[in-house]
Amino acid sequence: MEKKKPKKPTFKFSMYWMYAIVIISLVGILYFDDNSLTKRVSYSEFEEYVESGGVDKILVLRGTDPKAEAFLNDSLAKAVFPNAYKPKGGMDAKVVAEISSPDQLQENIDKWKADGKFTGKVDYESATNYSGLLWTFGPVILLVVFWFYMMRRMSGKDGSGSGVFSVGKSKAKIFDKDGDIQVTFKDVAGLSEAKTEIEEIVEFLKNPQRYTDLGGKIPKGALLVGPPGTGKTLLAKAVAGEANVPFFSMSGSDFVEMFVGVGASRVRDLFRQAKEKAPCIVFIDEIDAVGRARGKNPNMGANDERENTLNQLLTEMDGFGTNSGVIILAATNRADILDKALLRAGRFDRQIYVDLPDLNDRVAIFNVHLRRIKTDDTVDVDLLARQTPGFSGADIANVCNEAALIAARHNKKSVGRQDFIDAVDRIIGGLEKRSKITTDEEKKSIAVHEAGHATISWHLQYANPLIKVTIVPRGKALGAAWYLPEERQITPTQALLDEMCSTLGGRAAEELFLGRISTGAANDLERVTKQAYAMVVYYGMSDKLPNLCYYDSTGQDYGFSKPYSDDRAKMIDEEVSRIISEQYERAKAILREHAEGHAKLAETLITREVIFTEDVENIFGKRPWTSRTEEILAINENSAKKSETQSKEDKNKDKDIEDVTPIETPPPFKGLPAPTPQEEAEPNEQSEQPEDKND
Repeated sequence: MEKKKPKKPTFKFSMYWMYAIVIISLVGILYFDDNSLTKRVSYSEFEEYVESGGVDKILVLRGTDPKAEAFLNDSLAKAVFPNAYKPKGGMDAKVVAEISSPDQLQENIDKWKADGKFTGKVDYESATNYSGLLWTFGPVILLVVFWFYMMRRMSGKDGSGSGVFSVGKSKAKIFDKDGDIQVTFKDVAGLSEAKTEIEEIVEFLKNPQRYTDLGGKIPKGALLVGPPGTGKTLLAKAVAGEANVPFFSMSGSDFVEMFVGVGASRVRDLFRQAKEKAPCIVFIDEIDAVGRARGKNPNMGANDERENTLNQLLTEMDGFGTNSGVIILAATNRADILDKALLRAGRFDRQIYVDLPDLNDRVAIFNVHLRRIKTDDTVDVDLLARQTPGFSGADIANVCNEAALIAARHNKKSVGRQDFIDAVDRIIGGLEKRSKITTDEEKKSIAVHEAGHATISWHLQYANPLIKVTIVPRGKALGAAWYLPEERQITPTQALLDEMCSTLGGRAAEELFLGRISTGAANDLERVTKQAYAMVVYYGMSDKLPNLCYYDSTGQDYGFSKPYSDDRAKMIDEEVSRIISEQYERAKAILREHAEGHAKLAETLITREVIFTEDVENIFGKRPWTSRTEEILAINENSAKKSETQSKEDKNKDKDIEDVTPIETPPPFKGLPAPTPQEEAEPNEQSEQPEDKND
């Protein structure tokens, strides 16, 4: 493995250098200032001051412009500087005069000494006027340095890449093949199908000859599509860590700027850099920022910067030129709004769907995130995976982190089962609000409502199994119930009806056992209404309007007009009302049948505030139905046992084959006559198809 070459240190100018120059200039001015009062005079005045006897010392400055400085005593200094001079302030007073030559001045000094007019000493120095040079050239130098700094900043040469003259440059981050990103496919749990397709792209880059020898072409692009938090960007990071080629990463919004034409310029610059480093990968996150379908929002005849950027992107990906060795990866959760020209083969050859993880994937994702967390023996990963249906990978990571924070808050040394349950409750329902004041009447109403949900869901086959019910306020809810939703690939009509009946159980219990209803069922009614409308309008599950679907999967919708008449709209409303009314009456019938158990359940809730599956099972007995999730776990367990048994048998066979002597090969088998139609129609008695109980 090649060692990384040490990067050469580069000088980067910043505003701090300007501050340093100003400070040094001020210090220099203070250093060269001799704390004296100075007055420029003519040479005749200079002679008068010396001959008056008020000069203690003379300093002769030699050079191209010779000068003489006369240091005055206190009496003469007061006369020359009447307001400024202070005798005890440690301040010197002097007068400066220009002279013709130091030799001529020396003759005059000898004469003054002979006459007794000057008794001080005389010093000679070379004249160097540093302060004059500083004041003359300092401002010019500062102006040049400031102009140089501003030009570098505007052109983006200081490494920021954010100057006026560099707005058209690409903002992509480049990760070289030297291991800048440590994420690999081992860090991506679940997503087996998506990983298979994305690993093939990595294999294209590592061994292109293997595919080109057969006449195949390397795919030009792959689009990762899926809900937020499912791991699209994580897959791209894994590709960057595995491919061992340069990796360009940027967001779709990085192309957008306030200046016209900047987006197209950045696209050109990005692909220019990518071609120079080919083979490489270009990853564009949230591509819907620039890939939205054209012509949807006309800009009143003005220039549409986003469409220009998209046109340039389409041309660069698959236009007249070629981009051999450049593979485009993109991610979005809104593929329905992307332009059709962007999705066609030749630009994005593959659309890789990254869906929400199913039960087995959630188990794998939990195992990945639990590596860094200290857990005890009470943690059941299978139960956690069952309690988090519909959770994305990001949600599961949040659950694990929240559980660790809860355990640390309670000063625990490891994270236990209850910490994970509390974390799931915290994320789904919000924090407990025990400070919220509820009266006994309100508490009884909430308990009856929640007990109604629990009672009906326990006695319906397709209703979700209960985990926990509480009447402690959480978030915006006054009470909450947790269930284990069944993850079905196909949902029958009865499952939807059972779920609606269970949801209406709270309102039905209030009406039956309290004789009044409250606003506590607002969320239940909203869910039921939407579900009944979906059954009639989308799924065609209505008796009067069967086999009709008014859902537009293309995302175009129907504009401001409905795809059905007013008479049909009236029929839809009647069917929705009928379905809800039937399930409401069904819920009341079930509650009347199990009124005694409901009363015990409500009383337990009022007393303990929280009940679990065991409490409901003690009152109503064990549910007669096996959940689909439990069947999946049993199938997984059986398949794991079969694979272990098969591997052991294969090992034993290999040992037996080594000990057996070879036998002669029998002659080729000519086969049996073709079976008769009756024989073909007879089923094989030994092969039994598993029956799907849910469908």
